[in-house]
Amino acid sequence: MRRLASPTIAGLLGLLTLVVMALDIPLESQIHTLAAANALELLLVAPFTVVGTVVARRDPSNALGWLLIATPLSVILASVGSDYAVFVYHFGHRNWPFGSLAVFLDSLGILGGLLLLPLVILLFPDGHVGGRWRWPLRLGTVVYAGFLVSHGAIAVVALGRHVPVWGGGGVIGANHPTGAAAWTVVTKPIIVSLFAVITIASIVRQVVIYRRSSGVQRQQLKCLGIGGAATVGSLLLAGVSNSAPTWVWAFIILGWAAVPLSIGVGILRYRLFEIDRLISRTLSYAILTGLLVGTFIGLVALTTNTLALSGRVGVAASTLVAAALFNPLRVRIQRVVDRRFNRAHYDAEATVAAFTTRLRDAVEIDAIRTDLLDAVNRAVQPTHASIWIKP
Repeated sequence: MRRLASPTIAGLLGLLTLVVMALDIPLESQIHTLAAANALELLLVAPFTVVGTVVARRDPSNALGWLLIATPLSVILASVGSDYAVFVYHFGHRNWPFGSLAVFLDSLGILGGLLLLPLVILLFPDGHVGGRWRWPLRLGTVVYAGFLVSHGAIAVVALGRHVPVWGGGGVIGANHPTGAAAWTVVTKPIIVSLFAVITIASIVRQVVIYRRSSGVQRQQLKCLGIGGAATVGSLLLAGVSNSAPTWVWAFIILGWAAVPLSIGVGILRYRLFEIDRLISRTLSYAILTGLLVGTFIGLVALTTNTLALSGRVGVAASTLVAAALFNPLRVRIQRVVDRRFNRAHYDAEATVAAFTTRLRDAVEIDAIRTDLLDAVNRAVQPTHASIWIKP
C-alpha cells in the first residue's frame, strides 16, 4: 500500500510545485513586479522538480527524490508567500485568507530551500548514510528545525504590526529583529556557520567515497562532480554579472540547475559511462577557448601597438592566426586531457596504434588473428569477439 501511494504523492507534490509557480505569475502582475525573472525562476525550479519526482516515483525509499522535491517547493512557496503578503497588506486585500501564513513563508526566503542542498549532496546516490557520517545528517535536521522556529518567531512579531511586510516583499524586522524575536539575532550566524560545516562535511564524504570507489559508483560521483563544478562556475559568474543582460542570467541559472540534472543522471544511470568523454571534451574546449582568446588579444595588441598596423589589418591578421592554430591546438590539448580524464579512450588509441605497428611485420595469419582479438578486447571491451577467416 505504501509503495503504491508514494509514487502518487511524489507526482502530486511535483505538480503542486509547478502549479504554484504558474499561479505566482498573475499574482506578480497584480503587484506590478512581473518581469523576465519569472522565466528564469522556472528554469531553476523545473529541473529540481522533474528529477525529484522521477526519482521519488521510481524509488520511494530514496530520500534524495523527496529532498529534490522539497527544495524547489520551499523556494516557490517563499516567493509566492512574499508576493501574496504584499498583495494582502499593501494593496488593500486584508479580507483575503492566509495572510499570516504568507508572512511566515516570506520570512523563510530562498534560504529555506538552500539549507536542504547539503543534505542532497550528503545522501547521494542511494539516499542512505551510515557510520561516522550520520552526524552531518542529524546536525542538518537540527539546523533546519532551528531555522523554522527562529523565522517563525520573526513572523509572529511582524504580524503584530499594522503592516508586517514592506512593499517590495520581505518581513519587517527580519534583518534587525526586536522584542520577542530579538533572540534570533544570535541564531542567524550560528545557522550560517553550521550550514557551512554541513556543506563541507558533505563534500568531504563524497571525496572520500570517490577515492575508494570503482565501477558504477565512481561514474556516479564523477557525474555529481561535473554538476557541482558547473554550479560553482555559474555562482562565480553571477558574482561579476550584476548588470548582465537576461540571456546571461539564463545561462547562470542553467548552471545552477546542473546539480539536479547531474544527480538525476547519476541515480538513473543514464549513459553513465560516457561521463569521462563529457569531462574530457568540456575541459579540452575550455582550455582551447582560453588559449585562442589569449592569443587573439595578444596578437591584436602586438599588431596595432607595436607594429603600428591599422586596427582592421591587425584584427584580420590575428583572426587568421587564431583560425590556423585551432585544429593543431585542439588535437594536442585533447590528447593531454584524455591521458588524465578519459584514460579509456587514450588507452584505446594507444592499443590500436601499437597493433598497427605490429601488423606491418606480421606474416602468420594465426598470430594476426590472436593479436587482433587482443587489441579489440583491450580497446573496445566487447562482451564477446570472434573472427571468422574464409579458408
